[in-house]
Amino acid sequence: MRVPLSWLREYVDLPAGETGRDVATKLVDAGLEVETVEQLGGGLKGPLVVGRVLTIEELEGFRKPIRFCTVDVGQANGTGEPQEIVCGARNFAVGDKVVVVLPGAVLPGDFAIASRKTYGRTSHGMICSGDELGMGDDGTHGIIVLPPEYEVGTDAIELLQLVDEVLDIDITPDRGYCMSMRGVAREAATAYGLPLRDPALLDVPAPNSYGYPVKIDDPAGCDRFTARTVTGLDPDARSPIWLTRRLQKAGMRPISLAVDITNYVMLELGQPLHAYDRSSIDGTIGVRRAEQGEKFTTLDGVKRTLDAEDLVITDNSGPIGLAGVMGGANTEIADSVTDPGTGQVTGTTDVVIEAAHFDSVSISRTARRLKLSSEASKRFERGVDPQAAAAAAQRTVDLLVLLAGGTAEAGVTQIIAPGAPRTIAMGADHPDRVAGMEYGRETVVRRLQEIGCDVYGQDELVVTVPSWRPDLAEPNDLAEEVIRLEGYGNLPSTLPQVPSGRGLTARQQLHRRVGRALAGSGYVEALSYPFIGEGVFDQLQLPAHDVARQVVKLVNPISDEEPALRTTLLPGLLGALRRNDSRGSHDLALFETGSVFRAADRPGVAVRLPVDRRPTDEEIATLNAALPAQPRYAAVVLAGAREQAGWWGKGRPADWADAVQAARALAVEAGAELVVRQGQYGPWHPGRCAELVVTVGGVEQVIGHAGELHPRVVKAMGLPARTSAMELDLDRLAAAGGEALQAPRISSFPVATQDVALIVDASVPASAVEAALRKGAGELLESLRLFDVFTGEQVGEGKKSLAYALRFRAADRTLTAEESTAARDAAVALAGERTGAVLRGA
Repeated sequence: MRVPLSWLREYVDLPAGETGRDVATKLVDAGLEVETVEQLGGGLKGPLVVGRVLTIEELEGFRKPIRFCTVDVGQANGTGEPQEIVCGARNFAVGDKVVVVLPGAVLPGDFAIASRKTYGRTSHGMICSGDELGMGDDGTHGIIVLPPEYEVGTDAIELLQLVDEVLDIDITPDRGYCMSMRGVAREAATAYGLPLRDPALLDVPAPNSYGYPVKIDDPAGCDRFTARTVTGLDPDARSPIWLTRRLQKAGMRPISLAVDITNYVMLELGQPLHAYDRSSIDGTIGVRRAEQGEKFTTLDGVKRTLDAEDLVITDNSGPIGLAGVMGGANTEIADSVTDPGTGQVTGTTDVVIEAAHFDSVSISRTARRLKLSSEASKRFERGVDPQAAAAAAQRTVDLLVLLAGGTAEAGVTQIIAPGAPRTIAMGADHPDRVAGMEYGRETVVRRLQEIGCDVYGQDELVVTVPSWRPDLAEPNDLAEEVIRLEGYGNLPSTLPQVPSGRGLTARQQLHRRVGRALAGSGYVEALSYPFIGEGVFDQLQLPAHDVARQVVKLVNPISDEEPALRTTLLPGLLGALRRNDSRGSHDLALFETGSVFRAADRPGVAVRLPVDRRPTDEEIATLNAALPAQPRYAAVVLAGAREQAGWWGKGRPADWADAVQAARALAVEAGAELVVRQGQYGPWHPGRCAELVVTVGGVEQVIGHAGELHPRVVKAMGLPARTSAMELDLDRLAAAGGEALQAPRISSFPVATQDVALIVDASVPASAVEAALRKGAGELLESLRLFDVFTGEQVGEGKKSLAYALRFRAADRTLTAEESTAARDAAVALAGERTGAVLRGA
């Protein structure tokens, strides 16, 4: 909600010296979210005046139409002579009043104006458009043409209200009444302790039987409907400058007088309105639910298919408006048209004004389903004051009569469904108990009365909620109002005392260690949304029966393109890598840890938990049983250089081995033994994919994969060439580890190193040879490292040589050469037995 400070002052007598930032500070303290304070006309300097076009000469020989004009600016130029100006705009003619900026002036953006030679003529100033003055869109994208009544030489800065401050307020869903000047003014008046001039306090005629006929078939969807008729409007009447400027400052584009007035009243009072061309309405106006599949064309020219839940405004011909969202094209206010022969102006002369109150849930569902969010629907979704409808209709009628020369018909239609004011019983000390500080009954009653409540009682208060506050429904809501108006900053700050022995769980500690280990290895953490579209599985080349394709879909997703919860972290991480690469960051190493969601074979149905008591253990268990499994995963993605080139060396690119090493680092943090062997799965290159395996309860489990991505996946997802990735199940990795990490024992005795080179068949995985060596070497083996792989004529066709460095050490003695050699021979023997390995050169 954009709130011009000059408009706000009409309803609250703010102190003369108060700036927009001062007002914003007060409103923030009262609980409103003021995002920015925009300074309109900042740096603007005159002379900027009204001028009248005297002559126009069309200049030839240029790529675009250019006009050389003389403009009467009175004595503003110091001479009284016509001002010569070159202009390229075409939307003005001789005799029109325009806005002229003279040499020496400065426009917004520090644009200094001076006389200059252009297109073979000297231009002494500019004829201005709204964009050049920072006024916003007026729909013409051309020169400002003023009404003829303004005198030549008038100061245009004051006339066009170019200098102002505008507060941009982010209205939360529970503060819908602040989507109006009336609501924000009420908050400002309360914050400053000043009286409010309520613009809704108007003399409204009582309803009578000869108003425009209206029939409501669905009182639950529309509990209040006011209709007023104004006839004899001047179709050539234009919105005055003060009206268009207020709309522009509030972020709305002027359209036509009748539409501008309804928008203005909506901004002023918060009540959405709609004006129908009376000549286009066929009979009684009705309110009903749409028929399933019914067709309707809205004002934006789109033909829409309606649902049986949609609320529509109708006449005898069918729908003429989508209630609370948008009007219909068939009853649109007609633009004025001038007959070139006779000069007669035709257009809408009679209008019917609708001011109604609709069910917020119904409007919200319609707007979301049709993807048709409008200023009206935004307000109805958040709650509109039902009692403001009659005042808004009267205000609209008054403005139409004043500005368009119309006549208000005596008939007043007002249909109101039976209802009673909402009351809430609350202890007078309830806000004290919620806030943890003492306010006292007097303060509580005063603050509730300031927001419009009627309060009765002593120790037990009975509070009647004002009609414009549908968000106040229980005692805690009232307590919140007292607390925010007394100031959140005045609440006592007390740090909670943590009971001893209740630190992080083992699972939480592992997640922290994992994050630190990856960050220490040069990875940057990225947080992605947990939503995906099912099309990403095709990009990842997952088979049709893959368990990752069994997704949990959301009933009301944020984006229809991503309606499911993720089953893998890779899409989000790869998307982050792609975005960063496209922005010039080519050397990337990203990681993420987070939950994925696995659909159950039989989806459960969640129970609705009570709010008036603590749920029972059975209810909580039933709710948990309905939730999908949510294991914790870890993933990394890499591209570009892993080590930068410099004076220290050539550097090297990231490859599949880095992805595998990331998995090994996580296994160390979990205290688990990770087996890495050749694998093949979905997005990974079949020849450069490692399968990550752990043993849990004596059973081997594949917990993830690592390696280089398949070229087809890289192309489909727009990734850098040779992108690598790793993903594994952290929960199962933790299950394979011990209860607690064991600190390494450091021996003070020397190490004995033995190197062996084994020849095996080319098809034998190095991991199998390593496992056999580790098993055969026994307890004396401290570490085992593969440091060379060789193929060639020396080892024979279809063979390869694997060279390992074995380190032996005892905790209690210095090993003899015989002991280390015996351990090495035992390792080689078992490797030969299991994999057919033979010592090279033997």
